[in-house]
Amino acid sequence: MKFGRGRFLCFSFRVMPTRFYLALTAFLTTAPALSHADHPWPQFRGPNGDGAASADGVPLHWSETDNIAWKTPLPGKGWSSPVVTDSGKIWVTTAIETAPSEAERQQLLLSSGEDPKQFKARQVAKNVLLKALELDLESGAIQREIDLITVGTPDAIHSLNSYASPTPVLDGDRLYCHFGTYGTICLDITSGAIVWRRQFPLEHSVGPGSSPFIDGDRLILIQDGVDAQYVTALDKRSGETLWKTDRPGMRAEKGDQKKAYCTPISLTDKNGRHQLICMGSQWLVSYDPATGEEFWKLDHGDGFSVVPRPIYDEKEDLVFISTGFGKPQLWAVRPDGSGDITGSDKVVWTETKRIPAKPSPLLVGDELYVVQDGGIGTCFNAATGETLWNERIGGNFSASPLFADGRIYFCNQEGMTTVVAPGKAFQVLAENQLDGQLMASPVALDGALLLRSDSAMYRIQ
Repeated sequence: MKFGRGRFLCFSFRVMPTRFYLALTAFLTTAPALSHADHPWPQFRGPNGDGAASADGVPLHWSETDNIAWKTPLPGKGWSSPVVTDSGKIWVTTAIETAPSEAERQQLLLSSGEDPKQFKARQVAKNVLLKALELDLESGAIQREIDLITVGTPDAIHSLNSYASPTPVLDGDRLYCHFGTYGTICLDITSGAIVWRRQFPLEHSVGPGSSPFIDGDRLILIQDGVDAQYVTALDKRSGETLWKTDRPGMRAEKGDQKKAYCTPISLTDKNGRHQLICMGSQWLVSYDPATGEEFWKLDHGDGFSVVPRPIYDEKEDLVFISTGFGKPQLWAVRPDGSGDITGSDKVVWTETKRIPAKPSPLLVGDELYVVQDGGIGTCFNAATGETLWNERIGGNFSASPLFADGRIYFCNQEGMTTVVAPGKAFQVLAENQLDGQLMASPVALDGALLLRSDSAMYRIQ
């Protein structure tokens, strides 16, 4: 049986065929109470936002010449993941950049106040057109390109980032596209019309990263910049601000160590309290989604530029977080506290070795999986934090892992997807190489995988 988000009883794999098992669990599982959950892949990391898919018949082997249903070149550049409607349409965002000459690049970086010592790690454009693309799931054809925002003289960003890194979120016939400081758009995907737009100026330092999140009638945005750090909720129908809550005070003197790029989750704890979990630099904070009031907060240390999305283990009632850059740590926290829970027994376990700064963790059954940015994979006992294995998967990682059809998919920046069997022993099932970089997190549908590289969208089947 399947319980909650990606939780499986171990004996189930041994007593029934995999496809029958997955079909049965899909039938038995109750969908989360989110209004966007009717889409096959509505948001960053899938229906539950945790990287676990109920898809069946997901491919195991592929290459540039094998098992590719289609490969569609995409205009521009973006690391946002695709989202998929229940009518068979793929939506993804991209940034069309006007590239400067090297002399112009140097001048743009200087005029924006960048440290010349950081020039090699920065990229900048003369201007940027931010767009939403609609692709047909069956053919891969680009059916619409919708211009959303034109940015003149955009800020410099990190060389590993893009101007279109936040993943959009689907909700019925609305697509919510967020580009950080450059704006937030509600798009009617039936007509292609912009329903509303907002802009919340923020100094990201290395570019936008946090994806938007839908909770009921609210669109939640984490706005953790160098100059300001807060969480806000908008009315998803009108774009009106419902609440805005500043982050707790921070020890860091430099704004660069106050910024973060995390995407929120929501949960209902064992006491029936619905919470919005928003990870940031120094603090993990739980908010009341209706009012923005803090339920509890946890000082996790000096981690900053936090990227990994938290996940929730419903059975153990634990939230798993990675503390971001600095020295990444993995924490398991009980979400049933109140006030400042720093130093309390609400922190169940922590791990300081081989923890990712960018890829999110993945929960499968009783095990928690992470892949370090430099390619070391680790499997933990989710309840206790015991290390069950750690092995080199290889490559560099930004994309978050995926669990689909009884297998775990790790996509690295060099275009390789390593497929691993879940469990207490490390077993590689396949290694699949594509051209280009894989920075966006993968999408699993029945009979197919969608992978976005730096230049194309692939349907693998």
